[in-house]
Amino acid sequence: MFQDAVAAAALVILVGGLLFKSRFPKIPAWSIMAFSSFVVVIGRLIPIDRLASAIDIDVILFLIGMFSIVSMAESSGLLDAIAYWFLWRARSTRGLLLTLSFLFGLLAAFTVNDAVALMGPPIVAAVARVAGIEMAPLLLLLCFAVTIGSVTTPIGNPQNVLIAVQSGMRTPLLTFLEFLLAPTLVNLALLPFLIERWYKLPKKAIAIAYIPAEAIRNKRDAYLAGGGLLAVVLSLLVNDILALMGLPHVENIGYIPFLAAAAIYIFSSNPRRVVEGVNWGTIIFFLTMFITMRGIWVSGLLQPAINFLMPQAEGPIPGIFAIMAESLLFSQLLSNVPFTELFIQYMKGLGYGSGDAWAWLTLAMAATIAGNLTLLGAASNIIVLEVAESKYLTTIKFSEFFKRGIIITSLNAVVYLPFLLLAARL
Repeated sequence: MFQDAVAAAALVILVGGLLFKSRFPKIPAWSIMAFSSFVVVIGRLIPIDRLASAIDIDVILFLIGMFSIVSMAESSGLLDAIAYWFLWRARSTRGLLLTLSFLFGLLAAFTVNDAVALMGPPIVAAVARVAGIEMAPLLLLLCFAVTIGSVTTPIGNPQNVLIAVQSGMRTPLLTFLEFLLAPTLVNLALLPFLIERWYKLPKKAIAIAYIPAEAIRNKRDAYLAGGGLLAVVLSLLVNDILALMGLPHVENIGYIPFLAAAAIYIFSSNPRRVVEGVNWGTIIFFLTMFITMRGIWVSGLLQPAINFLMPQAEGPIPGIFAIMAESLLFSQLLSNVPFTELFIQYMKGLGYGSGDAWAWLTLAMAATIAGNLTLLGAASNIIVLEVAESKYLTTIKFSEFFKRGIIITSLNAVVYLPFLLLAARL
């Protein structure tokens, strides 16, 4: 009974804090998660000398490595140059929306969605000014595209990292790309047409100057960051191929981005600035999330609710729908990353293992697109909202997001479903 009360208190603090966070903009999401972890520990759900066992260091090192490389890419101007290179090819409002959708989506697939959520609003503001349209529709497009695009790879978002690391999938990068790349591209292509139709954006010619020289602020760091990102993707790809061939390979894939970052820190023009640019709030969020979720899981508080929708391991057809339902529902309550951490343990307890790729892909897809249903469904939405409100004095209404998001999420699920069934070889 006492354990249930402590777990309930931690959950109320977490969910309530995230729900009412917009009223207290100075309180970041990571501080809410951190306080929840304090409640879990002080309530003795996890002994203080067992905290290290609750933390997945593989995921933490992955995030530090990726955020370091992305920090260098952002400060050097590399991400801006890539953005303008894409936008330069747009010739109309529709072309601009399509370009933005693929730009944000593909960047999110390979540089972590939260990083694109941070750099996206300035691009949206510049595009809105040049095109003469309101920021609000473009901010929605940014949120939706970042979420959709990040489904594609195991490095696209934190929940995919958790799945790739903890599920035991032998070739996560190749498996994700094989079954999730094509439907993601379809969804990214459909998104701009819905935004254009909903907001009746004017159809007119647009010209955006291509200024790569001005975009790149530090060539050395840009080369290092580009090389680092390429090295990470190629290393993950080669590692998957080695696994397929039954040859020795790296099982803890989170170490790969960290080692890539470790190799280039010393060569950057300002290593301290690179480290300062790391989103340490997200790192703290994850460290304390592992503690909070382990404590809540140990208490057994949520198991009855989760068990109601999926009481046992299911075959592909009922299993896909059950995992989708759990993910879409509970991601709104817990946000998708904490939910994924909990649900991975639940699925493993039911018997899902490394050979059930369809189940893990379903979880990755559904927990991610749950971020398109409501603003609270993904941390990247909150990042976009905070940047838009603090820098550009514009906002995204919860009701407006949900009205559009329920259609986007339903469409996304329909497009992904045949590919998930294909993954199950049905």
